[in-house]
Amino acid sequence: MAVCSLRVINFRTRYCSGESKFKKPINFSRFAIRFNSSSSSSSQGVIASTMAYEKELAAAKKAATLAARLCQKVQKALLQSDVHSKSDKSPVTVADYGSQAIVSFVLEGELPSEPFSLVAEEDSGDLRGESGQETLKRITELVNDTLTSEALDGFSTLTAEDITRAIDNGKSEGGSSGRHWVLDPIDGTKGFLRGDQYAIALALLHEGKVVLGVLACPNLPLASIGSNQQHSGNEVGCLFFATVGEGAYMQTLDGSSKTRVHVSATENPEEASFFESFEAAHSSHDLSKSITEKLGVKVPPVRIDSQAKYGALSRGDGTIYLRFPHKGYREKIWDHAAGCIVVTEAGGVATDAAGNPLDFSKGRFLDVASGIIVTNQKLMPQLLRAVKESLNEKASSL
Repeated sequence: MAVCSLRVINFRTRYCSGESKFKKPINFSRFAIRFNSSSSSSSQGVIASTMAYEKELAAAKKAATLAARLCQKVQKALLQSDVHSKSDKSPVTVADYGSQAIVSFVLEGELPSEPFSLVAEEDSGDLRGESGQETLKRITELVNDTLTSEALDGFSTLTAEDITRAIDNGKSEGGSSGRHWVLDPIDGTKGFLRGDQYAIALALLHEGKVVLGVLACPNLPLASIGSNQQHSGNEVGCLFFATVGEGAYMQTLDGSSKTRVHVSATENPEEASFFESFEAAHSSHDLSKSITEKLGVKVPPVRIDSQAKYGALSRGDGTIYLRFPHKGYREKIWDHAAGCIVVTEAGGVATDAAGNPLDFSKGRFLDVASGIIVTNQKLMPQLLRAVKESLNEKASSL
């Protein structure tokens, strides 16, 4: 059984499961992005020099941060225009493809000696036809602008063919053997279009297990969002990251000192708050309401887009995350892999609605029973009971 983390938890003693354009190796250490490797007082027990996936984590943080910079440019231009659709030439399409291309290029350049496999949401099929040429041109320009702004050693201007090749690196099927990067280049496209929450979500699978995850959340406030969704004036831009057995951390997107994060320790459901998807089309708000009423949760839900919910939960902004997609929808591994390891390394538990570990080893899809639930270890038994009761009531009413 594949798992998301090897951290042993008390609840049922389960795991949370779950040719290059570069003319010479690129010295990515010369990026303007500087990640402080010093530990906070709460993480002095972590020895960075012996971290099993230290090189991969550094590459993933750089890739996600650069992709976030590209997306920020596009979203800024979007909010100054009247374009709000996801048509072939729309800004969100350009950002989606551009983000995937950048992550692909950075990971390949930073880890040239390793076989490269990427499981990602996009492919270049729509860009290769005549109708996609203008969009491809815009993506190529944007990627080049983003990469050249970092003054990378050995980097030469990328062609449109380089961009489509990088995007199509994401066609891997993943699986239970070897290493596979898992990417959602823009998780939360509707939030992106509204100028709200979205995330660049990048994880690494090793032998079917999620061993590393990075969430770049450009619009998430550094301060706790709690049950208050008004954040005007707060500094925004968070980078969450975790490696198996090493805990979860947060820093600003510009690379400030990292801070170790922990899920909420709330034990009383009446004091708990919960996250759910902003869009009712993505998750059943009625079912979530039934579950939280059974638990006795008193505060209204915090509804935000994307895996930013996992990041916020990992630092204790809320206590519970509920996701119940509508019938017929199959979860994709890129929608949860990075968020899962971040929240579990922060001390949380993530399972499907039946309490089963999340299994990321079966390819591009994540097959789960009814939905996904996340909380701390102490609340999970109560949450599972409430979920079971609500699902039974729903089934009997059909």
